[in-house]
Amino acid sequence: MKELIKKTRTYRKFDSSRPIDDKTLEELIELGRFSGSARNCQPWQYLIVNDREECEKVFPHLGWAGYLTDWKGPDESQRPTAYILCYLNREWLKGTLQEAQFDLGIATQNMLLGATDMGLGGCRIGAFSPKIVEFFPQPEHLELHLVIALGTPAEKVVIEESRGEDIKYWRDEQQVHHVPKRSLAEILLPATKEPV
Repeated sequence: MKELIKKTRTYRKFDSSRPIDDKTLEELIELGRFSGSARNCQPWQYLIVNDREECEKVFPHLGWAGYLTDWKGPDESQRPTAYILCYLNREWLKGTLQEAQFDLGIATQNMLLGATDMGLGGCRIGAFSPKIVEFFPQPEHLELHLVIALGTPAEKVVIEESRGEDIKYWRDEQQVHHVPKRSLAEILLPATKEPV
């Protein structure tokens, strides 16, 4: 399990010659369906986009990597071959929006773990233009919150120890994507003792 989690990175470059079929995407959504949900309200619904023309409509409206200010996203040969659009169904929402966002994080992590296990990779994108909604009209009670870009990875992503407070991901001269992670010692709080 640990190795699968370590391999499940955020990928932003893909082999655009390798499409992903509906069945594979449905299997990933099924993994999300099995995840926990606050109050068990399960307020998320998903739209598969894997037609080449529809993918081309989505791509220009996505923000890709905030820390890589000189990079505007993957070139045409490295674009995602599928997307999963994540919609909040406000009619199904029983708790708070914050609880629903937690649910979405859990569900999409399940999907990305499954994608990695299948030899795929993905990127959760919350920075998108409202224009995407115009391409895929939905009833008013459905609100787009997240786009998952998917494909066969065409880049190397490595985890490394962060250097002090610098946690910005970066790319080296060979375009290897480096992701600094805080050490276990930094994130583990010491046990507190209650006064007797």
